[in-house]
Amino acid sequence: MPFIHTKFPGLVIFEPKVFGDSRGYFFESYNHQLFVDEGLIYNWVQDNQSSSTYGVIRGLHFQKGDKAQTKLVRCLNGSILDVVVDLRKDSPTFKEVFAIELTSEKKNALLVPKGFAHGFSVLSDMAEVLYKCDALYHKESEGGLLYNDPALQIDWQIPLDKAIVSDKDKIHPLLANLPSDSFF
Repeated sequence: MPFIHTKFPGLVIFEPKVFGDSRGYFFESYNHQLFVDEGLIYNWVQDNQSSSTYGVIRGLHFQKGDKAQTKLVRCLNGSILDVVVDLRKDSPTFKEVFAIELTSEKKNALLVPKGFAHGFSVLSDMAEVLYKCDALYHKESEGGLLYNDPALQIDWQIPLDKAIVSDKDKIHPLLANLPSDSFF
């Protein structure tokens, strides 16, 4: 089965079947019916792609309220540590962190439901990341959580002196200081 359900409700790892031979490989990175059969029904409306060098940390980002996004994240080239924080008040994993390495070699993906802050660090020399979203980006609804919040104890697997973080991501609030409309 290509789906692995984590202890975080709705957070699912997708490991597709890869067919390889001397010519290369083939796999279905997304098959609507396969996801529907698993009860994972989404209307993807936007794809986002980024390219980053080693040491880049992006996140932790989310969209608030009715503009929240479910994401299907995978690494097209290279390797990333994909990290999420559960911001759903009624979840048994509320305020807990989950991390997984997504690689172009494994071709795995992470389905991140609405209600999570999301980010990643680049572990390879460079990485290209693609993620599908079930809601369009809405600037006024964006929120963030400080990537190095001591309460979260996230090991980004990047030495601090090698971390490359945007100015915007350096000023997000701590989990303890998130506005109440940041929780789901």
